[in-house]
Amino acid sequence: MKATEQTIMQIERAIRKIVQKFPASEDPELLTDIHIRVIQESGELLAFDDDEEEITRCVVEEWIDNKDDDFYPFVANTLRDVLKNLHADIDMMGIMKPYSFVLEDDEKENIAELYLADDDTIIIGGDIMPDLDSELDRFFDDLMEE
Repeated sequence: MKATEQTIMQIERAIRKIVQKFPASEDPELLTDIHIRVIQESGELLAFDDDEEEITRCVVEEWIDNKDDDFYPFVANTLRDVLKNLHADIDMMGIMKPYSFVLEDDEKENIAELYLADDDTIIIGGDIMPDLDSELDRFFDDLMEE
C-alpha cells in the first residue's frame, strides 16, 4: 500500500493546521502530546490536545472503509513521513518541549509514537526506548535475586 499524492496533501494540510494553532511565542503552551486519532471506517483524521480538545479534523478519502490488516502501521509510516517533511515548521510550534505526536485508533488506544521533539533531539518513528519493558523486568528480577 502506498499513499497517493492527494492523501499526502490532505495530511500535510491537517498538520499545518495543528502548527497554526500553536504559533511560536515567548510563552509556550503547556502541552505534552498531540493525539492524532484515525478512524478506519470513516477515514477521519482528528487531532486533539491533552485535554481532549479537538484541534483539527479532515477526511482522508483513501482511508474510508479500508479493511487492510496493516492499516495502522501504514498510517503510522505515512504520518511519520509527513511529520519528517514538515519538521522545520513543527519544531517552531509554541509548545513547551518535550512534546510528541501520538497515533491512536478510534478507541483512543495508543498505536505508535510518531514524533518526539525535545530541545536538541527529535525522534521520528519507532519506539523511543525499544525493549524497555523487558529490560525493566530483567532489572527487577536481578534485584529480587539479591
